[in-house]
Amino acid sequence: MLRKIAYVADYEGRSVNSHILVLVRESVRAFEREHGEISDGIPPEVNVKPPRKG
Repeated sequence: MLRKIAYVADYEGRSVNSHILVLVRESVRAFEREHGEISDGIPPEVNVKPPRKG
């Protein structure tokens, strides 16, 4: 799967990380079109990004 996403990202002129961000944004937009806008009031503990080291 990673090879395939890398192929598509390269075809689109993006890095794999940039392409994944595009896909995530598109997914969120599609979700919000169907279910309504997600508020900005999401608590920090929901964030999946790990805290910075040191």
